Amino acid sequence: MKRVRCPKCDNYITFDETQYPAGYQLVFVCPQCQKQFGIRLGTSKVKDTRKEEVLDENAHEKELGSIVVVENVFHYKQILPLTMGDNVFGRYVQGTSINQPIETVDPSIDTKHCIIRVQYNKQGHLQYILRDAPSNTGTFYMNEILKDQDRIRLEDGSIITIGATTLILRIGHPNEEE
Repeated sequence: MKRVRCPKCDNYITFDETQYPAGYQLVFVCPQCQKQFGIRLGTSKVKDTRKEEVLDENAHEKELGSIVVVENVFHYKQILPLTMGDNVFGRYVQGTSINQPIETVDPSIDTKHCIIRVQYNKQGHLQYILRDAPSNTGTFYMNEILKDQDRIRLEDGSIITIGATTLILRIGHPNEEE
């Protein structure tokens, strides 16, 4: 299954892309705003969206790390590469100013939900610190809700839950040679 976003209202439309050959053009009418728009399968020269990018499974070992987002409602997977400093996660809304927007229809994720700070410790090793933004529904680390003042040090494989969505930390190793 594949999702496309209406260019006018950001509503998602889901369809089975395996029913059409590469290069086939599809026309959609958004059920929410009635906007008509088309897409071409498999031949777009425009960069793929984050969830459709083909990422090397070991790419996180060469960079700062990444967050694997699994939207529990529809089982869509996104991989969001982390950057140094504050990585602010939240639900994507048109005009969102956060640097790690999650493309989801989950209303229980705030537009600014949680923050993972990537920094070097005194020994020169990367560390990952989680805090709530604060959000309305809370941020959970390993099934424990964070208080506003909590700062949690994360390790590879740490599980964070925001709304009905799970985030999994994959730690990178930027100083290692290939």
